[in-house]
Order: sequence, then C-alpha cells, then structure tokens
Amino acid sequence: MIIDIIGDIHGYADKLVGLLNQLGYEHNGQHFVPPTGHRALFIGDLIDRGSQQLATLEIVFAMLDADVADAVMGNHEYNALAYATLDPEDSSQYLRSHNAVHQRQHEAFLAEIPFGSEQHEYWLQRLYEIPLWIETDYACFVHACWDVDSMAVLEPLLTDNNCLTSEGLIATAKEDTIAFDALERVLKGVETGLPDGIVMVDKEGTERRRVRVRWWLDALNQRTLREVARAPTSALAQIPVEALAENIDFAIQTHKPVFVGHYWLTGTPEPLSPQVVCTDYSAAVASGYLTCYQLDTEQPLPLTASRFVQHYHDKRIEINQ
Repeated sequence: MIIDIIGDIHGYADKLVGLLNQLGYEHNGQHFVPPTGHRALFIGDLIDRGSQQLATLEIVFAMLDADVADAVMGNHEYNALAYATLDPEDSSQYLRSHNAVHQRQHEAFLAEIPFGSEQHEYWLQRLYEIPLWIETDYACFVHACWDVDSMAVLEPLLTDNNCLTSEGLIATAKEDTIAFDALERVLKGVETGLPDGIVMVDKEGTERRRVRVRWWLDALNQRTLREVARAPTSALAQIPVEALAENIDFAIQTHKPVFVGHYWLTGTPEPLSPQVVCTDYSAAVASGYLTCYQLDTEQPLPLTASRFVQHYHDKRIEINQ
C-alpha cells in the first residue's frame, strides 16, 4: 500500500485537485478515487488563508466518507472550534478570543462559511471527527510533533480514536494548564524561551518571547539555540551566537517514521531527519507548493527525497535524488 501524505492545503482547492490528478486520482462524480494500492492522508490545516475553503472541505470529507483517505487535525481546525465555542466560565468570551489577529487568521473561512450559520455548525461538527493523531504499524502521523508524553495527557480528553470531545476542547483551550501545553505541543510543536530581552515578531505581527524548536534533531540540549530554533534568518540573527539550547524536555519515543505538516518549509523537499518528514511546503502562498510524500507501507524506511511529489500551477515536480 502507498500512503499519499498530503501537506497543509489552507483552502487552496485548485492546488489540491491538481495534485490529486497528478497522483493519478480520478473523480467518480462523488469523490476522488485513488489509484489501485493507494490511500490519501491529509496532515492537517485544511482551512484558513485561501479562497476555496468550502471546496477544500468538500473534497477532503468526501474522500474520508468514502474511506479512501484519512486525516489528522491541524491547529487551524482546532482554532476554528475554539473560535466558535463560548467559554463556560465567561459566556461573554469565546475559547479563542475574537481579537484582530485571530479574526484575520480566520476571515477566509468565515467569508465562505458565515459564523453561526447552519453551514458553520455543520462543518464544526465535521471537524470534531478528525483525530489529533494516527499511529499504524508502519508510521506515525501528527500535524506538528509526535510527543507521546503530551499524548498521554490528552488521551483522557479524547474519544477512542483520538478525536477531541467538547469537554476536551474546553480543557485544552485554558492557558497555563497541562492540557493546554500538551495540545500546543502536538498541534504547534516544541518551543523554548528566548534569551532575556530578545523578542521576535512572527508572520502575523505577533511579538513572541519563545521560539519553535527543530525537535527532530538529536541531542537538543547540547546544541546552540540558533542551531535548534525554527525561525526566519533575520529573527535568528537576534539570538547571541553563544546562546545554548537548554531545558528542552523532548525526545522522539518511537522507532517508526513520523510525518508532520505545519512548518512552512521552502526549497527542495527532503526528510528533516532519518526518521521525520514534513510535507508542508508553503502551499498557502503564491509561490508555494502543495506537497506529498508517497510512503510505501511495506518498506517505510529509509525515508528518501525521491518519494516527494510537488504540484504547482498544473506542473508536476518529482524530486529524484
């Protein structure tokens, strides 16, 4: 079996259709049908940013309903649920505040699927059906980070197949709690504090005093902070060269390959490490590529750049090395 692991779509249905066509999927009038011996897996962040939100959801969920694909939840699907759910401790507030930054992040989705509409309620319920992670005999799939310790914290808040419950959403949305931190790890990745006085501004214009970490590297606490930080070059330049990465409490606790999205990579696709692949190559920008990794379940390792396929503006780009 070949699992076609498809990166963050962010509402760019045209790129998704193009990639599926190039991979040999055919539409039967109801859903895309994979080539014999193939199955799709969507690595999260189906929504936000692009102008084809509804079309993207319809394509993906038609495939899920036909049992020719699987998906894991991205932070944008989680955010959509939290943005629409009132805080039970303060009924004047939502679990995800409606501030200017959050409104801007979610405006493309709500432009097509108006807040509070019947259609909105329908798609929120469908988003609840997406598990936070999937583990098989041959691989692990999660949006941002395979952290088994965080998963153990989250499991009591989930269904048997690792989907959020409404109670789980409420518990994980409350900042400064163990459940919140665990959810952040799984859907957004590992972070560590910046040196005192250092502030980074992310692509949304938000000031941050913490930075994402390349958790797929080994010996994290023996490297410099510049080496392990996942940030633009201009931001990394603010970090003193001698600053060490310290107190990063993380290690990969599986021997299986791990597949993620989330990280807005660019350039020629290649595995992040001998064990980890990211399929997010910035499809949500005009110059970005919707990217797939074709995993052979009979021989999942070694991971190789030759199994990446990218699609952009009706062109198929196969990476052969």
